[in-house]
Amino acid sequence: MRWIGLISGLLFLAGCDTPPPEYRGIAGQRITVGESTFDVRHDGNRALALRVNTEWAPRPEVVMPRAKVAIEKSTGCRVKRMDGDQVLIEASLDCGAGSSSPEPRTLEYDCDYNKLYRDKVELVCKPGI
Repeated sequence: MRWIGLISGLLFLAGCDTPPPEYRGIAGQRITVGESTFDVRHDGNRALALRVNTEWAPRPEVVMPRAKVAIEKSTGCRVKRMDGDQVLIEASLDCGAGSSSPEPRTLEYDCDYNKLYRDKVELVCKPGI
């Protein structure tokens, strides 16, 4: 009986970095921004950022700006709208006129944020090595 519980638990944990069905089969690009690491998947005018690292009690107001930077750097598009939680963030993109699906960039960026005041932050990014 214990083996059934153990196997069930392991199968549940194996699905923690699996994207939703509509993004399966789309290769993810791994990008680290500050203390968050995301697998970003891009399909037309929408993108998914799946946080794959462990962070102790990350707040949405900290993770969401990082996800925005990761999505924009990966896709080359501007994020119009984002929705989700600290782990799974979906975004609507503005990829410019006549371009609904640009090629993903292969650069990786190392970004950090500086808190300005209240809920405003400044993101500082530099190309990774």
